Amino acid sequence: MAAIGGTDQKGGTHVELRHLRTFRTVARTLNFTRAAAELHYAQSSVTEQIQALESELAAKLFDRSRRKLSLTPAGERLVEYADRMLLLAQEAHTAVSEEAQEPGGLLTVGGLETLCAHRLPAVLAHYRRLHPRVQVSVRPGGRGELYEWVRRGEVDVALTFGQAPEDKLLTSEFLTTDRLMVVTPIGHGLASYAQVDGADLRGEAFLATPRGCGFRDMLDDLIRTLGPDAPLIDTEVASMAALCQCVSAGMGCALLPEIAVAGAAARGEVAAVPVTGDAARTEVTMTWLRRGEPDARVLAFLSTARAVFEDLVADRAA
Repeated sequence: MAAIGGTDQKGGTHVELRHLRTFRTVARTLNFTRAAAELHYAQSSVTEQIQALESELAAKLFDRSRRKLSLTPAGERLVEYADRMLLLAQEAHTAVSEEAQEPGGLLTVGGLETLCAHRLPAVLAHYRRLHPRVQVSVRPGGRGELYEWVRRGEVDVALTFGQAPEDKLLTSEFLTTDRLMVVTPIGHGLASYAQVDGADLRGEAFLATPRGCGFRDMLDDLIRTLGPDAPLIDTEVASMAALCQCVSAGMGCALLPEIAVAGAAARGEVAAVPVTGDAARTEVTMTWLRRGEPDARVLAFLSTARAVFEDLVADRAA
């Protein structure tokens, strides 16, 4: 194990993995009682392990002087090393343990409605073929609530559009990009365009999902970049399916990822025109809880998602 601090009889370092696991849980929750509950320890045991780790490293890891527990600068530095060491320990266990190579139990995957419908099935189908002992639960949700579910441990991995927020509790990874389209009623003036830019959208009535939804964030970003050429948000519609139906009925236009409208456009229900400029594409990312020892089920899902999205990119380039 890599040296962190403290010495044994031979002058080396001896830090116990269980102390690092306990430290990482306290660092994430910033609450000894909650950490004890998660780890199924008595609170006194958590306190003793943290004290032992601090003694071993000759450093104070937590500031207990305030009403709210906080990490000291030394504790902040240790978080990264603890993550790496615990992850390495998990990878070693996975490499040598037959049982670990066949994860089981429940994996909960969250995602925006469109990604759950159009991107996630391919990932899950491949994942289930590789890991049949894992029971998978899919939980659709809005962008903000998905991140909160991951923070609370209710969702193991979440798929969203756009970059994940800066958060010490979360780890996110870019998977691919998706082209953004202006969706119009059939026969609309923009429907015959090969592509549209800001000037084309001036004064157009747009339908939008409520604030806090990933699609609304994308439209708001477009509006900010277009300035005086920005469209007008005329109506809010909560459901993505209802949004496409409202566009089809002639109520206005919408900004949506290509995968969300490809089916309706192919059926001739709406027209979909690519957007040019800085708002032409959006990222697809996956986000999971930052912790030192990811569950084998989560590690397997991350690997599967990377492979499936790499194949998707290769198919597009072909």
